[in-house]
Amino acid sequence: MTVHPQTPQFFLTSPSPCPYLSGQFERKVFTHLIGERAPDLLDLLTQGGFRRSQNIAYRPACERCRACVSVRILVDEFVPTRSMRRVAQRNQDLVGRIGDPEPSSEQYSLFRRYLDSRHAFGGMSEMSVLDYAMMVEDSQVDTRLVQYRRKGPDSRFSERSDGALIASALTDVMGDGLSMVYSFFEPDEAERSLGTFMILDHIERARKMGLPYLYLGYWVRDSRKMAYKIRFQPQDHLGPKGWERYVPDEAEQG
Repeated sequence: MTVHPQTPQFFLTSPSPCPYLSGQFERKVFTHLIGERAPDLLDLLTQGGFRRSQNIAYRPACERCRACVSVRILVDEFVPTRSMRRVAQRNQDLVGRIGDPEPSSEQYSLFRRYLDSRHAFGGMSEMSVLDYAMMVEDSQVDTRLVQYRRKGPDSRFSERSDGALIASALTDVMGDGLSMVYSFFEPDEAERSLGTFMILDHIERARKMGLPYLYLGYWVRDSRKMAYKIRFQPQDHLGPKGWERYVPDEAEQG
């Protein structure tokens, strides 16, 4: 059999404990994102529910579970709730700057504090500074790093007076939207709700770029870690019939 060198090949991982649902095991199907066709391939695969990690595109392929659901926010129809507007107000003293995916020791220090506080026993807990650099740099698609810092006296005109790094988001720019690959923030600033703030900021960035969607990865109904994603309405979920508008119940809307 002849295989064209640009044709993606897919592989299946062995079962491993699920990080979201106790007692379940996960498997993933994945392929490599390499070469000049990588951006187009990522666009296509994202439509099918894949996510990116470095130069790998993957999606769940569990044998007995279909709990992971791909989620995207409809940017043009999104209206923030009252609590979201309060989050935006609390973070008016921050400035977000988008740039090339270039790692730094300051980023890694924040990343390390975030992991130690929020995900001390997770799969990323042992990541070294080199691992972090690979996560940021190793991409053959259009990837950006958004860094959020305290505003300085001259931040309106120059980034030279920007203050300490408070949060950061690794983000892919695709044909129809932005995809938040990974984000982290200062764990001692819990009152800011920085996770929510970064999503709100990315919605506005996508709107200004004329992109209709913000991709948030997977939502798992019974996972408390994923509960925050359902608050950003309206949104589409990927199901057997393709992407469809999701109607949340009353508890989820609250």
